Amino acid sequence: MTVPSAVIENLTGTWTIDPAHSQFGFAVRHAMVATVRGSFRSFEGALRLNGSKPSASSATVSINTDSIDTGNSDRDTHLRSPDFLNTETYPTITFTSTDIKPGDDPDTYVVTGELTIHGETRAVEMVVEFQGAAVDSFGNVRVGFAAFTSISRKDFGLTWNAPLETGGVLIGDKVKIDVDISAIRTS
Repeated sequence: MTVPSAVIENLTGTWTIDPAHSQFGFAVRHAMVATVRGSFRSFEGALRLNGSKPSASSATVSINTDSIDTGNSDRDTHLRSPDFLNTETYPTITFTSTDIKPGDDPDTYVVTGELTIHGETRAVEMVVEFQGAAVDSFGNVRVGFAAFTSISRKDFGLTWNAPLETGGVLIGDKVKIDVDISAIRTS
């Protein structure tokens, strides 16, 4: 999909991420044979889009770590513990963009930013796809984006693991992150 420049230029403004229509998801290997997926249920963020100069755009997100949900309450309790996210000490995950440039496809961008998890900040690069813009049934102007990246959990101090009898470890190091954002224009 090639995004017409007139559409991009009309996106200039400030947008608030709509948590009811957005998702911050992740996936990680478990026991070397399966993939566990989850998401965070509580977050907020803003996009400041510059349609005539997309590289001047920015994004900020704050995620409540206590809102982790993998569909299993015992696992979620363990993920909130000091073995993993230590949500009492580190109540948020944050992302602040530092650079935006065109991607390989006409409807994609490469967004670089500072991701902070468990008190550790690392630069990460995400591929972001423009999903479209529309006016919803309540008259809100919305924009949608999907973003993808993967990180090493060890880079963020998340090192807890257990060896398996058959070799390998219980939890993989690579965490795939996928984000779907629906944001509402606020100015």
